[in-house]
Amino acid sequence: MRVISWNLWWRFGPWAERQPAIAATLAAETPDVVCLQEVWGERGGADQAHTLGAALGLHVARSDGPWWEDVAFGNAVLSRWPIREIDTIRLPRPDGEPGHRSAVAAVIDHPAGSLVAVSTHLDHRFDASGARLAQVAALCRFVEGLRARVDPEWPVVVGGDLNAVPDSDEVRVLTGRSAPPVAGLVFTDAWEVVGDGPGWTWRDDNPYLGDAARPRRRLDYVLVSWPRTKPIGQPQRAWLAGLDAVDGVHPSDHAAVVVDLREPPAGA
Repeated sequence: MRVISWNLWWRFGPWAERQPAIAATLAAETPDVVCLQEVWGERGGADQAHTLGAALGLHVARSDGPWWEDVAFGNAVLSRWPIREIDTIRLPRPDGEPGHRSAVAAVIDHPAGSLVAVSTHLDHRFDASGARLAQVAALCRFVEGLRARVDPEWPVVVGGDLNAVPDSDEVRVLTGRSAPPVAGLVFTDAWEVVGDGPGWTWRDDNPYLGDAARPRRRLDYVLVSWPRTKPIGQPQRAWLAGLDAVDGVHPSDHAAVVVDLREPPAGA
């Protein structure tokens, strides 16, 4: 099963020209599940997630808003298989109140069972580790509730722009290096297991990041929940996509993370 996580950079930069490059990059990777962040949608008009889903032949789950001047800034999950349920959560601000960051979950009818995929996007500021820790705690509680709805042998797959590097407190909590917010729930970082090299997704060879501070960082992840029944969900390969221009246009300011996961055969 091929999973992609990708931040599409909303409507920043040459956003209209970037859309064909985004679609072409996704199509070339032939994904089964796509977790997207910074997805735009016009109120009563065009919607990026649904346009991509239609072009790729994928089912769509997306968050609703937040909205800026009638354009949504959200997350989405695209799936090769039908989506049975959609759920969303607003992640907290530092004061504990719901913020504009969110996570969207899709319960997917895979031929061999029920799969849950979540797309999320955490606070972006360098000094916001505390806020991201609170958001990670909320995300883990959300995932724990989702696990109760489906076959416990299947993991939950989370794709997200965490805006946090691998040795940060927030990623350490997610991967079990520090005490997890939910007992008995941690995640495998697929790139750490099978990726080659540093895996920078925020890169100084991206033309949109010429003036960015610290533009060599791994901020984007595909995570697989544990415990799970081996070998379901075990990462097999991981690589980056969206590094090159398509017809002279780079698709996003982030690289996409592409991961192949083990899945049971249909009817298992």
